[in-house]
Amino acid sequence: MNANIQTFRPECPGLLAPERNPAMSLTQTPLLQDLGIQNATLHHNPGVDELYAAAIRRGEGEQAACGPLTVRTDKTGRSPKDRFIVEDDLTRDRVWWGGFNTPISPEVFDRLLEKMTAYAGGRELFVQDVFAGTDPRYRIGVRVVTEMAYHSLFVRNMFVRPTPQEREDFRPDWTVLNVPSFRADPATDGVRSETFILVNFTRRMIIVGGTQYAGENKKGIFGVLNFLLPEQGVMPMHCSANVGPEGDVALFFGLSGTGKTTLSADPERRLIGDDEHGWTDTGIFNFEGGCYAKVINLNPEAEPAIYRTTRTYGTVLENVVLGPDGMPDLDDGSLTENTRSAYPITEIDNIVEEGRAGHPKNVIFLTADAFGVLPPLSRLTPEQTMYQFISGFTAKIPGTEQGVTEPQPTFSTCFGAPFMPRHPGEYARLLAQKVRESGARVWLVNTGWTGGQYGQGKRMSIAHTRRLINAALSGELDGVTFEREPFFNLEIPTEVPGVPAGVLNPRDAWADQEAYDRTARKLAGMFRENFKRFEDGVDPAITASMPDHG
Repeated sequence: MNANIQTFRPECPGLLAPERNPAMSLTQTPLLQDLGIQNATLHHNPGVDELYAAAIRRGEGEQAACGPLTVRTDKTGRSPKDRFIVEDDLTRDRVWWGGFNTPISPEVFDRLLEKMTAYAGGRELFVQDVFAGTDPRYRIGVRVVTEMAYHSLFVRNMFVRPTPQEREDFRPDWTVLNVPSFRADPATDGVRSETFILVNFTRRMIIVGGTQYAGENKKGIFGVLNFLLPEQGVMPMHCSANVGPEGDVALFFGLSGTGKTTLSADPERRLIGDDEHGWTDTGIFNFEGGCYAKVINLNPEAEPAIYRTTRTYGTVLENVVLGPDGMPDLDDGSLTENTRSAYPITEIDNIVEEGRAGHPKNVIFLTADAFGVLPPLSRLTPEQTMYQFISGFTAKIPGTEQGVTEPQPTFSTCFGAPFMPRHPGEYARLLAQKVRESGARVWLVNTGWTGGQYGQGKRMSIAHTRRLINAALSGELDGVTFEREPFFNLEIPTEVPGVPAGVLNPRDAWADQEAYDRTARKLAGMFRENFKRFEDGVDPAITASMPDHG
């Protein structure tokens, strides 16, 4: 092992033995001819040991006392406003332009690619050949060429690694070229800033520059799958998935802060994946081979499996501060609140190893409603399913962002707006078809506030939320009476054992019910205003299911 890498400490939980995988030169392969990179020193499919040694040698990071590779990045999150899609004959009429889908010309792409490849000439680069997708029918082969060794380890952790035989026969369907130290000139290069993420569907290539944030590698390919798979009848989804002892699959959609990771990590159910999945004619498959978990203030008792990965050799910890003893301090958010752990999913004990399972029996939309209006659990009709899916609602609370002084709505289309190239109506129709064909039940679960909005009410009890979800997943609610609330027309169970009756209907939980009515009417109006931009591409029945704020 490289002398700069710390020795292993047997007292650290979950510590893995190092993997030996020598460097492989790629300097004479067709890859250089395809990309036009001259005289580079390339490492082909390097293993964990080699990448640790390279990252430390190059000053990209250091090893924590318990094993993870810790790195700091110039940008601490994705740059969705710097993402562009090449507009050409393939994409012109298929992409829903506007919002996060910003067009750019093929000429701009070609010029930037030429500048990038010239810049990358003579440099040390790292290449990983991986798959996106655990279902062989729909996966794509991706060759990721990175300037940073730590990015190569991230890619190795997050994507599906080929078998030795598959690696010998590997032919990439897509190529990602990521050179963080190359920065664009907005004045001459036709982009918004020094940072850029350009997606070219015709050339089947993504080029990234000006950002060290590793998440761009995985989310770029997620966007590709979101464009390609619907034409094959596969529903791409930004969700976690697990399966119960009886083989019942559940999906969990939700934006950051809604509890998606926490609630899908159930010790009684096996994890299929925590972020990206496809729904085919046979069931669910994970797009990824790893997990990219937010770890700020991670509780080792509430999240023991994820916590264990922050003490494991091979894990990448992004922007996690190390204490004086060299151990990760997960409570330190001085660099960013968006601290991350990237690790292979095999580091979690209770998983579905093949990354595939049958059709979902339940679909759960998670929202953290800081207005205190939505019920802790409600059952959705097919039209409401499509409406809530397109809306993708949660709420920001004061203090989460500069200038946020009261609850503010956040609507992220399909619970992942930055990654959806097509019109939201396409995804909603495909999801509705899958739900109808499988007979899955769809639930809206509010993990936000009850008894009042943020600052007046209180956060939903995690125990109550878990109890409600377990009741839904087990079929316990099948025989329960439901009532409708007047503003969103949602069906609410009148009783659930283990949950106080006064919690189930949010209006009953407010001391001032007239204040509840005003707040509910206000939020319903926000929903209606947000949905105006989608009305031209959805069925009128969906529009008819909008909340009533009159």
